Amino acid sequence: MAQALVAPQQLTRKDFLSSQEVRWCPGCGDYAILAQMQRVLPDLGTPKEKIVFISGIGCSSRFPYYMETYGVHSIHGRAPTLATGLKVANPDLNVWVITGDGDGLSIGGNHLLHCLRRNVDINILLFNNRIYGLTKGQYSPTSLPGHRTKTSPMGTIEQSFNPLCVAIGAEATFVARTVDRNTKHLAETLRRAAEHKGTSFVEIYQNCNIFNDGAWDHVVNASVRDDHILMLEHGKPMIFGKDRDKGIRFTGLNPEVVALGNGVTEDDLLVHDEKADQPSLAYFLSRMEHPAFPVPLGVFRGIERPTYEAQVLAQEEMAITQKGQGDLDALYRSADTWVVPSMPTPEGEAYETCPVELTERSHDVPTPSPISLEGAKAEPEMYRMLTDAVESIEYLRDPVCVLPDTSLQEAIALMSEKNVGCLLVTDDQGILIGIFVEGDIFYKIGGERCDLPNTPVADLMTTNPTTLNVSAPIGHAMHLMALHGFRHIPIVDDAGKPIKVANFRAGLRFIGDLYAPGAKA
Repeated sequence: MAQALVAPQQLTRKDFLSSQEVRWCPGCGDYAILAQMQRVLPDLGTPKEKIVFISGIGCSSRFPYYMETYGVHSIHGRAPTLATGLKVANPDLNVWVITGDGDGLSIGGNHLLHCLRRNVDINILLFNNRIYGLTKGQYSPTSLPGHRTKTSPMGTIEQSFNPLCVAIGAEATFVARTVDRNTKHLAETLRRAAEHKGTSFVEIYQNCNIFNDGAWDHVVNASVRDDHILMLEHGKPMIFGKDRDKGIRFTGLNPEVVALGNGVTEDDLLVHDEKADQPSLAYFLSRMEHPAFPVPLGVFRGIERPTYEAQVLAQEEMAITQKGQGDLDALYRSADTWVVPSMPTPEGEAYETCPVELTERSHDVPTPSPISLEGAKAEPEMYRMLTDAVESIEYLRDPVCVLPDTSLQEAIALMSEKNVGCLLVTDDQGILIGIFVEGDIFYKIGGERCDLPNTPVADLMTTNPTTLNVSAPIGHAMHLMALHGFRHIPIVDDAGKPIKVANFRAGLRFIGDLYAPGAKA
């Protein structure tokens, strides 16, 4: 009996509402963007488990928490990078990057540029409020010159970024602009972005009513917006104005605003072409920032070009066809590889390693077998390092001790006189409480003003230093030196009083003696 097909569940806006409390400032434009996104997604017909929102750092970057989909709250400016990797790994996902003018165009600018030029099939929404909102009102890359903020009290002197110019200059295949309060236009722009195959970049004018309120009043205020907005429509003349009586035309290479009538008709106006392969028109529109011109909203550019992940996967398939399935293990062993000899542990058990020297073409490695402590006796040098106590080293130095109130001037003079690299600091009972090494002189004193005669060693010493007892294996001392970069390790008795100092040079001399001709096993 044929099994009946189950129709996919029709999603609604409620399906995309997460359980998290939405926490933006009251009146923030982010609320409108979130609401329209939750209204648009059900119409796309994409299952929730196939949708991912990735953000960086900023007010806008809380977005993934408020969507009942998969989400990644990543690090500052790196959302495009994570999105690229995710899309290549799983091309079936519908990936959205949520960023802001600070997150996307400052620390994340480089990542954004390369994502756009690669044409990864993801959607990037850049919330532009011309301010750093999350960190309380510093000027951002899109703040206008002269804007006064907490970090530019006399007005910023930097030239601001135009996000659309950046995107078009990076050869983005879909570039659009909308505004938070025009919810109908916002929803349609999000829908167009989602339908585009390739990187869609949407700048959203978003109001921060706390730190930069009114930045976009000229395009949202009902009393003036019609005279300041040019709604872009593909294949239609560029007409704007409350009475639809103004337009844009070219006179030679110069654009100008003209009034319709008196011999000027729609046929004289510039016609929008979002599908033009050359980005000249889109770039011209993105540069219409002068007060004499209206602000374009809509799709500036929407062209087709192969996507990044499709080309990567095509190359992978071609490589498999030409060379067959890869062998990761063979790749690891295809060049300069070798096996580290096994080293017995102090407890007598050996690490399992393979005693086979690999060549460039040696792929078949015998199964390694454990080596016992008895077997290690065949290597007497290694055996002695694991069994002989540190006190057996002939080159250990006697400690040079000082009290904690010893001045730095006295300490440095004593180190020079005794030709030692460290002083052990002890209390009145001779118990070790710290160590002062030659490195402290260079790292903590060098280049700084320091009152050597009146500064005690206690101010710069390392407290509670690593120590050894006399019965510790020599190998343990050398391990500590290698692991932590120690050059001196105090050796103390059971009461904690220093009796010797193991140093790097003594270890080298010990190893040299072990492997010297005629050395005793």
